[in-house]
Amino acid sequence: MRIESVGHAVFAVAMIAIGILGLIKGDFTVVWQPVPKGVPAREVLAYLCAFIPLATGIALLWQRAAATAARILLAYLLLWLLVLRVPPTIMSFTVDQWWSSCKTAVLVSAAWVLYTWFATDWDRRHLSFASGDKGLRIARVLFGLGLIPFGLAHFLYLKATTILVPGWLPWHVFWAYFTGATFIAAGVAVIIGVFARLAAALSVLQMGLFSLVVWVPILLRGSLSEFQMGEVVITFVLTAAGWVVADSYRGKPWLGMGQR
Repeated sequence: MRIESVGHAVFAVAMIAIGILGLIKGDFTVVWQPVPKGVPAREVLAYLCAFIPLATGIALLWQRAAATAARILLAYLLLWLLVLRVPPTIMSFTVDQWWSSCKTAVLVSAAWVLYTWFATDWDRRHLSFASGDKGLRIARVLFGLGLIPFGLAHFLYLKATTILVPGWLPWHVFWAYFTGATFIAAGVAVIIGVFARLAAALSVLQMGLFSLVVWVPILLRGSLSEFQMGEVVITFVLTAAGWVVADSYRGKPWLGMGQR
């Protein structure tokens, strides 16, 4: 077994979990939605969306297979982003499309970081632009770009956001604006490399606290709707992905400049 960081282990578990959920459901899990009805071989693709995360998630924890698993997962997620996310977002800039694109971008960023960690000599010789420092920089930029829409959604959908703020917290509107602003600030910080390590870590902490403060109490009450259960899964997966990116700054100063 090869564990590079806690984030690596959590992300691998997250991939295994969504793979198992996909196989049980026999359809696309919420992580992959929306998927256009007209996509060729849609049913086959649904099972691929279960099998690939499951297989690569397991392999990421196995030293001899980690490099291959990271390579396959990155290629698959990047293809998903470029083919099924970016074009629809350009053609129809609706919330469903850009929200899905930013989620996939965060997943790609985590897979890319893992790819740079596990890159073999072959990768460094033939794919140096993707496996070296440049690849790590691209991964971080994708993560930063993914965070910004998370924050914008808090402002654009203020009412839906404030409803989720726990009743015991005062100033619901303030917390909706504050958390939205912090996501945007963190995204910009990661992209430009200013206080990037701190920004990445705090964004992951915020996502984790969201699960703890919002979803866990609702889950304990047994009052989660199907939509909310999907959001629980998404929050867990995105937190795990963000954790990997935050771990990529190990050894960097928390308040460093130019962390690219």
